[in-house]
Amino acid sequence: MASVRQRKLLEENDVSRSDSSPSSRSPRPRASGYWRKKFFFLLGFGLVSTFFIGLYCNVSTWKVSSHATNLLDDLAYMLRLHKHVHAVIIDAGSTGSRVLAFSFHEPIFGEKNLKLHGELFYQIKPGLSSFADNPEKGAEHLQILLEKAKSVIPREAWAETPLSMKATAGLRLLPKEKAEALLREVSKLFANSPFHTTASSVGIMDGVDEGLFSWFTVNFLQDRLGGDVENTAAALDLGGGSTQITFAPSSEATLKASDPEYLYHISAFHQNITVYTHSYLGLGLMAARKEILSVGNPADATELHSECINPIIKTEWAYGGKTYKVLGSKNPLYLEIKGNANRIPEKKPVVRFEECAKIIRNYVSNKVDKPKELNKKEINAFSYYFDRATEYGLIDPFKGGVVKIKQFHDAAVATCATPNTEQPFMCLDLTFISVLLQDGFGLNPQTSLNLFKKIDGHEISWALGAAFHILQNGL
Repeated sequence: MASVRQRKLLEENDVSRSDSSPSSRSPRPRASGYWRKKFFFLLGFGLVSTFFIGLYCNVSTWKVSSHATNLLDDLAYMLRLHKHVHAVIIDAGSTGSRVLAFSFHEPIFGEKNLKLHGELFYQIKPGLSSFADNPEKGAEHLQILLEKAKSVIPREAWAETPLSMKATAGLRLLPKEKAEALLREVSKLFANSPFHTTASSVGIMDGVDEGLFSWFTVNFLQDRLGGDVENTAAALDLGGGSTQITFAPSSEATLKASDPEYLYHISAFHQNITVYTHSYLGLGLMAARKEILSVGNPADATELHSECINPIIKTEWAYGGKTYKVLGSKNPLYLEIKGNANRIPEKKPVVRFEECAKIIRNYVSNKVDKPKELNKKEINAFSYYFDRATEYGLIDPFKGGVVKIKQFHDAAVATCATPNTEQPFMCLDLTFISVLLQDGFGLNPQTSLNLFKKIDGHEISWALGAAFHILQNGL
């Protein structure tokens, strides 16, 4: 196209020269081609030099963000020194299923350190476990997630892109035969997909892996890996069916005091790290809610009265394939609110906060360890920690924020003293979170939590850690 345009300009110049008198014409040097070649040579030399200088500086003094691609990585890709690799991960959680399709840069030569280039996140509800009695429909439910992944992964890369679905606590809590039926149907769906799959592509994720992969994601996105272990952050993940606490101890006392069952040795960015991770099945927000609501009710009851529900509340709640009618205490408490002299005092229905907290402490207390070093760590808390904090107004739903443990406690007290039919479970949920963090994990009221849904524009999820693991070790 450029040569055509040049030729056209020359023709127009010829016409203009033919119209002018011979005396007005002067010879012009025809050196444009020479200077053009020289310009592109110098430009190319400069770009290549910048690239290699940047690489040198990156490993010496000039620290470029290690997790995300930058201008130098884009240049390396243009020069065919990098290639794109992809992974598709489906997180089949207890309350919903999410697809995360990742694109990375991988060097052609040298060590295969991956840099995150792009990410798709898409979520559907309900969770896969909701289809326990209709596994075929459950698998069909995931088809839209595969279509979303196909829309962002280049067609020519489909056959080489690993596809994996890992179910979490939702399926762990199902009877074995029902969980296996769901996994079989999903395996059939995956076998007909254009992505790379194996017999290991579909399964139930161990709670330990969920914790380790989440911890990797948090620290990878914050560029904390490959340096001093003391600078790594802790990860607290509150799901629907389970919760995980994961951090890298830097204290010998912590290592000695910890049960070896919860210590894992991992390798990340040429560094061997000992990581403490403990997954608590049944201490996810929804699983705990069910147990707390059931206190004081018959074993198989579907009408549940609870001290943690405001007396004004009468609502339905679906969980584990059943629908429950949820109501306040059978012995409700009303506070008399006095008005001015001419008004009749109002009766305000409230939750007995201490009674509710006592029930939750009894449920949590003997189930959770209290790692002392956790108070000294920078802590990233996500999933339902983030959701409830945004719904109450502790943090901005788009930006996230930092809160102290005490703020969860204060929010719980205030919510339990306020009738709120629009958020019928907020009192229970916030009280559970407060008790879990303080009485369970032993965190101080003044300990801060980083509450973010995303870091650098990427979802905080175990899926990123799983994608790394699969691309470097295979399905």
